[in-house]
Amino acid sequence: MSRNRQLSAGKSVYATLTVGVLLSVFPLYWTVVAASRNNTDIHRVPPVLLPGGNLLHNIGQAFAQSDMQLALVNSFIVSATVTASVVVTSSLAGFAFAKLPFRGRNPLLATVVATMMVPTQLGIIPLYIMMANWFHWADHLQALIVPAVANAFGVFFMRQYLVTAVPDELLDAARMDGCTTRGLYWHVALPAARPAMAVLGMLTFMATWNDFYWPKVVMTQQNPTIQLTLSELASGYIKDYSLVLTGALVASLPVIAVFLVMGRQIIDGIMQGAMKG
Repeated sequence: MSRNRQLSAGKSVYATLTVGVLLSVFPLYWTVVAASRNNTDIHRVPPVLLPGGNLLHNIGQAFAQSDMQLALVNSFIVSATVTASVVVTSSLAGFAFAKLPFRGRNPLLATVVATMMVPTQLGIIPLYIMMANWFHWADHLQALIVPAVANAFGVFFMRQYLVTAVPDELLDAARMDGCTTRGLYWHVALPAARPAMAVLGMLTFMATWNDFYWPKVVMTQQNPTIQLTLSELASGYIKDYSLVLTGALVASLPVIAVFLVMGRQIIDGIMQGAMKG
């Protein structure tokens, strides 16, 4: 058998992939179905599996019964700002830990990684005291943005990627051509790190957008994020699940859009790496 023969996927592979795709897409599809129906249809047995005609009405009701417009704007501002700051700080710190020799590099990196082991709940009380009493930022977006501008996971993730993505020989050649440390980061490390930065940006945006615990502590319903608004829709004595899932559908659209934008960068980086390999 020729070693150059291309392998082709069999029917079982396609069947497995099809099942995996269906299982992954069905929760989103069911959200669309429930958002386009009323509360009575959702509780039918057997369940209704086709979309109805109430989607626009339910969206209007969700916006009317809660301050969803403000929540969407707040969540987008916080998520976009945190994502941009985490990507920048993580790429800078990751490049330093991966390629710049300095005294105490390994102990400092170990300290950064060790902070990932500390439960978030352990720092909530002192963090709230700082935000509320020291800076008077309670119920302000700064209280969500400033504590999240740097991320230990992002630093470690970018460091691990840049260790192998940027050869030391390439940096040495750039230094011989007179490139400064800032130039090494901007012209050498940054182009190579774009796929990893896209992944980190996508993960950070999703985590910040979906965060509920810290916004619940420091924010109120007068200045909510989208997760607080969704909890308000679900807090009635008799829950209208069609409105709850309508809100969840609206809240999912920005995340899906970010995934589509970042996904293209990820795929481009994978294809470039495959061609180089």
